Amino acid sequence: MSLPKPAAQSAILSAARTEFAQKGLAGARVAEIAERAGVNKQLLYYYFGSKDQLYRAALEDVYAEIRAMERKLELDQSPPEEAMAALVGFSFDYLAQHPDFIGLLNHENAHGAQHVRTSPAIRRTNSPLVELIASTLRRGVRAGVFRKGIDPIELYISVAGMSYFFFSNRLTLASIFDRDLARPEAIDSYRRHVIATALAGLRR
Repeated sequence: MSLPKPAAQSAILSAARTEFAQKGLAGARVAEIAERAGVNKQLLYYYFGSKDQLYRAALEDVYAEIRAMERKLELDQSPPEEAMAALVGFSFDYLAQHPDFIGLLNHENAHGAQHVRTSPAIRRTNSPLVELIASTLRRGVRAGVFRKGIDPIELYISVAGMSYFFFSNRLTLASIFDRDLARPEAIDSYRRHVIATALAGLRR
């Protein structure tokens, strides 16, 4: 039985995200994406045109997803410190639950970020996030809990970096330090550390 159009597209994108995250654009195979999605290759080409266009769509889909989830946090409804802690915690949790995002970014960075760099859709999804962080910082300064002069983009990079490095390098870190970083207790402990470190850097 054929899937309705929205369901078919969603299934293809989900399968593509997994396949591209594991193998990158060059290594992924359209036939395997179609099989994983439960559709035929012709339908995949009909919706997305080519493997390259499907790869771009998968990247845009994952960025749109994380930004939509961030907006649901409604940070402007919480005190500045609570709002920032929620954002940092969410960023950590998203990476913990979406290893495909890490895989996609690893492959995209390895090839010069050419698709992200030329995607207006991805740039549009990031602009609201920067303004959300900036407005939370301004509220914190007015409330006397955050120091002045913090760049919202630099803050985002720092917060994302702490979480991203943990998950993208967890196997090597576990081997080097002889610590099981896959245990729920270890993940929860590092999550608390990331939030505490981020907030400490913001306070006056």
